[in-house]
Amino acid sequence: MNPNTSGTIEQMELLLRGVCFSIKKKGREILQDFNITPPQFDALQFLIYEGEMTVTELSSRLFLAPSTITDLVDRMVNNNLVNRVRDDKDRRTVKLTVQETGLKLLEEVIARRCSYLEALTADMNEAERINFIAYLERMNQTKNEF
Repeated sequence: MNPNTSGTIEQMELLLRGVCFSIKKKGREILQDFNITPPQFDALQFLIYEGEMTVTELSSRLFLAPSTITDLVDRMVNNNLVNRVRDDKDRRTVKLTVQETGLKLLEEVIARRCSYLEALTADMNEAERINFIAYLERMNQTKNEF
């Protein structure tokens, strides 16, 4: 690390950690209003954005044991968020699909999270928000290179 930037980088890391913690904490508070746990919400997002998958595929995406995912999915099925559907080509394979209730829940949670971010950035003008997005996009693209 360049010694001239180490203080700047440390400050960025500290600030990013603080913002991430605040967003994560608020996100968990929001999830409590919807009676869904953070791991269930993560699973729901993977299924919505990446499409149907098996319990094994989902467990590898979430870095959780298949037995843990099975329990998590059982609760999600009971709450009408997802379905287990047998594959037509291989009846031994069971895919997880998202129900309409799960889609609506995700939309409502994201809307609440966006409201929180809007409040956090209320003192920014539109140009500052656009620049902030550009910086985040650059960081998000760069993270994939490491």
